[in-house]
Amino acid sequence: MKAVVAERYGGPEVLAIVDRPDPEVGPRDVLIAVKAASLNPLDFKIREGKVKLVLKLKPPIALGCDVAGVVERVGAEVTKFRPGDEVFARLEKDRMGGLAERVAATEQVVARKPARASFEEAAAIPLAGLTALQALREAAGLTPGQRVLIHAGAGGVGSLAIQIAKVLGLHVTTTTSTKNIDLVKQLGADAIVDYTKHEPLPDGLDAVFDTLGAASELASLGAVKRGGIVVGVGGLPDGAFAKARLPGFARPVIWLATGKRRRAANRAGARFAYLFMRPDGEQLAELASWIDDGRLKPLVHRSYPLAESRQAFAELERGRARGKIIVTI
Repeated sequence: MKAVVAERYGGPEVLAIVDRPDPEVGPRDVLIAVKAASLNPLDFKIREGKVKLVLKLKPPIALGCDVAGVVERVGAEVTKFRPGDEVFARLEKDRMGGLAERVAATEQVVARKPARASFEEAAAIPLAGLTALQALREAAGLTPGQRVLIHAGAGGVGSLAIQIAKVLGLHVTTTTSTKNIDLVKQLGADAIVDYTKHEPLPDGLDAVFDTLGAASELASLGAVKRGGIVVGVGGLPDGAFAKARLPGFARPVIWLATGKRRRAANRAGARFAYLFMRPDGEQLAELASWIDDGRLKPLVHRSYPLAESRQAFAELERGRARGKIIVTI
């Protein structure tokens, strides 16, 4: 089968389309003929070798973790799916490779594709949608009526996070540029901070969902009330994650590198939590139900054929996409 791999660590130029064996299908696995896959910042971080401490992958590395397609075959113990089902999935972290003609995944991370979504729209959901849902409902523990700031509301994660926050009954403020104000209003944002005009962040928030990292996390900690929380996905991990997932030699490095963030949290009387999203088929099914009842709409910036994967990555890395970038197979 055809698949995109990173032949070595580096930029988009290290990508190649190669022939690879079809994936093995275990007793609890679903073999999916991929119709569309979406790109995420995680994909180019893997390609650049920036997450080697967390995901121990060696070139050639198969890329892509979000897929939508049709079930081609199922393992002997699979009960939820059968050949011909239209599905979508966030692949397990040790089985990525969605930029390919076929993928295999355990049935626990797969869900039926929303009936109202195309394959391209369904592929835009898994990583970004699960990240937003887990950040808002689990990590932040938000309840209806609370106030949350979502950074980069027009982006792949932010555009879904705004809509998911509204489904959860939250008051949503988002940051965006002037050109995207109308878009984030349509997505459901209650208040907007135009970062191109250097508008200040609000204060007294219950939570901030920070997808940017670094200096943004420090500013976010200044925006929450005492007892509030900032959930980050774009910057360095926190101590709890480092202790659980990183080798011993890396933990003091993370501790030193996040000193400013810890001090900012202490000054604010707030918490910072780092989220490393987990694949979850049941939560994907929940998101699919919201799409089918019209409460959640995937936002696709542009689609590229598999042969133009380098161009798709270059577009992603320019950081100006409104919604998700899709690769069709």
